[in-house]
Amino acid sequence: MKLDEVVISKAIIESYKDKLMKALDVDVAIVGAGPAGMVCGYYLARAGRRAVLFERKLSVGGGMWGGGIMFNEIVVQDKAKRILDEFGVRSRRYQDGYYLADSIESVSTICSKAVKAGLKIFNLISAEDVMVRNKRVTGLVLNWTAVEMANLHVDPVTMRAKFVVDATGHPAEVARIIERKSGIRLKTKSGKTMGEESMWAEVGEETIVENSKEICPGLYACGMCANAVFGGPRMGPVFGGMLLAGEKVAKDLLKKL
Repeated sequence: MKLDEVVISKAIIESYKDKLMKALDVDVAIVGAGPAGMVCGYYLARAGRRAVLFERKLSVGGGMWGGGIMFNEIVVQDKAKRILDEFGVRSRRYQDGYYLADSIESVSTICSKAVKAGLKIFNLISAEDVMVRNKRVTGLVLNWTAVEMANLHVDPVTMRAKFVVDATGHPAEVARIIERKSGIRLKTKSGKTMGEESMWAEVGEETIVENSKEICPGLYACGMCANAVFGGPRMGPVFGGMLLAGEKVAKDLLKKL
């Protein structure tokens, strides 16, 4: 059989078009494919919910790939080790309460398990805006990341979701769009994003999970974004809180769905 380049192109375009069409009206849309976002999507998809995740970069995984200072090892505390175990990520005890895992294995395994559970991940797509109806977030406004990077004047498309999850990490991008453009008061002390504090791993890991909750009607914070929105320290290359935050938000949303 001869390979036909046009057939190859048609296969990719038709398949992607069908996948994207199904992603335009879902239960939950997640922005940001770091560990928190992927774990959240995994639990939602595993429960049979239509979940889709948009990542602006070519690769998923957020900051987990690099471990600490590009040493590709991550630390997970004992309370979160069970999530690594559930995903099948190998870990080893460093000392009481501390477990090490290879960051490459962690990202690739979490991503693979999430996709196989039914989570649809679209990379190279940015959420440049949100849809708001009656002071509630109802969807996302999407464009190619390349359009954003080149500063081209190209109009976006929209998608609808019953709930949106901001898992964009330190920038808290979706929450800041809401703050800047919608006039909606956030469920923080100031009504606006509080900003993250200097590093304190112990407190940061606890508050990441506590703060992973509803920001405003229809929008949830998940992972490091939660401390940027509600105020809390950054935590550095310990990732248990990220995993637990993804699980927590998924459980909260499953109750509402």
